[in-house]
Amino acid sequence: MLKTSVIQMNSRNDKAANLRQIRDLVTAAVEADQPDWILLPEHCEWLGGASGAAAVAEPSRGGDTYRLLQDLARTHKVWIHGGSFYEQSAIPGKAYNTTVVFDRAGNEVARYRKIHLFDVTTADGAQYHESATVLRGDDIVTYTCEGLRVGCAICYDLRFPELFQALMKRGADLIALPAAFTQLTGQDHWEPLIRARAIETETWFLAAAQWGGYDTPAGPRQSFGQSMIVDPWGRVVARAAEGTGFVSAPIDMALSDRVRQQIPVGQNKILHTADTL
Repeated sequence: MLKTSVIQMNSRNDKAANLRQIRDLVTAAVEADQPDWILLPEHCEWLGGASGAAAVAEPSRGGDTYRLLQDLARTHKVWIHGGSFYEQSAIPGKAYNTTVVFDRAGNEVARYRKIHLFDVTTADGAQYHESATVLRGDDIVTYTCEGLRVGCAICYDLRFPELFQALMKRGADLIALPAAFTQLTGQDHWEPLIRARAIETETWFLAAAQWGGYDTPAGPRQSFGQSMIVDPWGRVVARAAEGTGFVSAPIDMALSDRVRQQIPVGQNKILHTADTL
């Protein structure tokens, strides 16, 4: 069985400190639990408001975050599903919110650019306009990790089930969601949405979250945390409640097979329209 770990961080607008936090938490997870595959949260390298995206964006390959994640994969001989970082684009003032995945040898095996951008004014009046400085991706992405098919999503994607139906259609066994959910929305919607996506796709669902406060030009913000690993029946098998740290669990495909035999959602589905997002 693939042993997995999800990392919970409190990234802020200090990139050097965030990169040290990534290195320390990945190293601690490897030493404690010896995982095969590690998931980091969204904006693991920098969290200070989308208005700063272009200023901190890195080249597609070879930037500080890319090289750190690659080095950690090679050093520890572990798969790194690299949360997300701001990736430079050809359009001035715009970046992508991008996940890059590395295998045990440090080879890039997948790249996913966030499709659904967070343009929301929450009930407390806080405004988030990710699309002002971030370009949306177009591609639905999966990759093979030691016999398992992994589907990619980021944060706000969680609210759009069509994407997850498309990942299910493409054979996902595990779905990875790096996120930085707000405190306000997270306290009511985070866990129900994760468990629903796991149940309706009959996949393992791993969500790595940002936790705690950080500063932006618009004022202080708060991330919800509650990173978790959920099985295909919708049960939370591991959870990081508050603070930084990590949780780990094996991916039991025998359980996945039993769930899919008991309720054959994939076989019973009539409409397959989820590839059009």
